[in-house]
Amino acid sequence: MREPSLDGEQVFRGIPVSSGICRGKILVLDYSEGQVPSYPITADHTSGELKRLQTALIETRAQILEVQRKVSKGMGAGDAAIFDAHLLVLEDQTLIEEVARVIRDRLVNVESAFQEVAGRYAATLSAIEDEYLRERASDMRDVTTRILTNLMGGTSLQSELARLKEPCIVVSEDLAPSLTAQLDKKFVLGFATHLGSKTSHTSIMARALQIPAVAGLKNALHRLKTGQYALLDGYHGQIIVNPTDQTLFEYGQLVRKQVNLQEKLQDVRDKPAVTLDGTKILLSANIEQAGDAAAVKKAGADGVGLFRTEYLFINRNTFPPEEEQYQAYLQVATALSPQPVVIRTLDLGGDKFLSHLHLTPEMNPFLGWRAIRFCLEERDLFRAQLRAILRASTVGNIKLMYPMISNLQELEQANALVEECKDQLRAEKAGFDPNFQIGIMIEIPSAVLAADALAKRSAFFSIGTNDLIQYSLAVDRLNDRIAHLYQPTHPAIVRLIKMTVESAHARKIPVSVCGEMAGDPVLVPLLLGLGVDELSTAPAILPQIKFLVRRLKMSEAVELAEFALSSESGGEILERAQLLAETIAPSLFEKQINL
Repeated sequence: MREPSLDGEQVFRGIPVSSGICRGKILVLDYSEGQVPSYPITADHTSGELKRLQTALIETRAQILEVQRKVSKGMGAGDAAIFDAHLLVLEDQTLIEEVARVIRDRLVNVESAFQEVAGRYAATLSAIEDEYLRERASDMRDVTTRILTNLMGGTSLQSELARLKEPCIVVSEDLAPSLTAQLDKKFVLGFATHLGSKTSHTSIMARALQIPAVAGLKNALHRLKTGQYALLDGYHGQIIVNPTDQTLFEYGQLVRKQVNLQEKLQDVRDKPAVTLDGTKILLSANIEQAGDAAAVKKAGADGVGLFRTEYLFINRNTFPPEEEQYQAYLQVATALSPQPVVIRTLDLGGDKFLSHLHLTPEMNPFLGWRAIRFCLEERDLFRAQLRAILRASTVGNIKLMYPMISNLQELEQANALVEECKDQLRAEKAGFDPNFQIGIMIEIPSAVLAADALAKRSAFFSIGTNDLIQYSLAVDRLNDRIAHLYQPTHPAIVRLIKMTVESAHARKIPVSVCGEMAGDPVLVPLLLGLGVDELSTAPAILPQIKFLVRRLKMSEAVELAEFALSSESGGEILERAQLLAETIAPSLFEKQINL
């Protein structure tokens, strides 16, 4: 029940970062680190201060690993991988050596030295124009706060949140990703922050937890008070203080629509993804660890279209041995049999890396030594993965897929290694599926242009639209200055997808899409109209896609694709796609509120 207030309704707008609606009292948290002690020391005490630093770093590492373990268990390895960046801060020798230098040269205590040096690092990141890199300042502040708390033997915001006795909406300058990951949904209904964006790790955590969240409130933060009654709207990115009865009524209607939608999505879970005019579409799931098999079943997926194996490799001091990989692949295949499981070989590089390799930094990591290029040079590592996949294929439903193939030679070299591994396994009298299929990802323009030759030697194609768009349009989608140029409906992208499909179908091999386009209800009819046979997306999104497919006529999708192929404007294509999607499945888009 809303508590009465003499104040009128106030609307504070920010950025929507995690969808959902909640109501309750506001709790404003002070994000400041508190008073960090600063005092002089003698030269004799420097070694003791450095030892305190090492102890705090070890303690902080243990805490972050525990957070990562809990997140991996509760939300999946993909979300847990966020904390790899935090662990790397603890291993940053430049940072640690600079702190040691300040302690020795200025003869100050370790807390003071660490706060100063880490503050400079965070300030430098915050000043960078690239939004993605700016957001990494939040990671730096998160780790810094933990280290300082451990140095001072004090408590943190985490302990304050742990003492909550009633549900509330948390408002703060920022929330650290590690803190967000451990929020108790019984007491934290939603949160709003002054800092942050959709790409911040805090926002990613909020979406994984399904907690409504708003970021970028800016100056509005200081006008919000603890105890005020408010409604937080994670769909549109706003907090409404003292909402009127009319506002509450409108949001009540929106909540009811969302509840009805969830009931409809649940109803289609176990039904086939068939269009109104009888075309069957395969809907598969993208997963990141063996434990995700349960989510695949819950979503009603037709198997796994993309198993990202790199999450077996990151955040560890050595490569996973063959036997460990074998057990992980076997677990997924057995759990989902007879449905297919497509395992992508290690896609290292770009935005994923192994800290223990100490790779030389690259100016353009997305264009550098990564994925299949890395594996073809690190052949012992690659052979171990190929052998593990082959051994697990005895279940009979595993397929293998190479990432980032750019030319025929890479495919032939990789296939030669597979044959070599098969010979080894035969000699060892170890079994594997003789009908084992190998496909490739199409995510580089050169692969599209060479798709006819690649299709002769592949059992299937899977289009990675994220990279295909990025490489084709020369747009870093994480750079906010040019992010508007990242356009999935760009006429060039539409034609590249069509060219890929035509080359594949000419050789009678299927084509799937496993990038973000496959999980966008607006773009799904366009993909199907272009001839895509299968869509693979996150398990949580899959029911929405199935709901839409079952309300679509393939003739409508083909008509949309024909329009797109003849259009010269990405905006026009998007507008036409949006109109079709909203016409056939309006309940997926009913989030409009007029205030």
